[in-house]
Amino acid sequence: MQEYARILLVEDDSSLAQWVQEYLQQHGFLVEHLSSGDVVVEHLKSTSYDLILLDVMLPGLDGIEVCKQVRSFSSIPIIMMTARADEFDEVIGIEVGANDYVIKPVRPRALLARIKSMLRNAENQSTDKDTLQELSFGNLALNWDFKRVDYKGERIDLSMSLFSLLWLLASNAGKVVDRDLVFQELKGREYDGLDRRFDVMISTLRRTFNDNPQKPEKIKTVWGKGYLFVPDMWND
Repeated sequence: MQEYARILLVEDDSSLAQWVQEYLQQHGFLVEHLSSGDVVVEHLKSTSYDLILLDVMLPGLDGIEVCKQVRSFSSIPIIMMTARADEFDEVIGIEVGANDYVIKPVRPRALLARIKSMLRNAENQSTDKDTLQELSFGNLALNWDFKRVDYKGERIDLSMSLFSLLWLLASNAGKVVDRDLVFQELKGREYDGLDRRFDVMISTLRRTFNDNPQKPEKIKTVWGKGYLFVPDMWND
């Protein structure tokens, strides 16, 4: 069977790890398993993968800290697995650079769909030759090649997920980008009407660029429609 990609599974629940590994291998993926968070970064220095499935609660080093450390040197897609369906895990996961998350108990087909979508998006982003490489609005400068953000002459560190969202909005400056388009472009699936992850990310971007959350001027939410990047408001 042809292998789609190499996946690193980091999960301390041996029974869960076993069925996830077997299920994904049945669908053509090569899956390696680690059970502790404190060995992940060192392991990645010697072995390359296309995606990481990362549990939040791990011995040695929790998934949040692992994600943060991985993001300091790699933009590899990361899907976090969590038993907590509250906003805390979602917010923290996004801010440290997770690309997506799934709630336990994990549904096999849903997990498979998320993985394929994430890998497809990563491939499209890396091979798109028509993408404009630099964007500039007043004090804000974005560079796609280096995933670099400069604001008021200072480097701003953003996770890959936050950078991709900011780039999408900035690429459509002055136009309302609806939620369906955001989900299709960044997650490869339709908006289900409930998922708030991009609202959380918009709030994070506003905090980063000192955009008043009560009356935002740089990145606005157009209720019932989507998000608006205002090009003339980055000259402050």
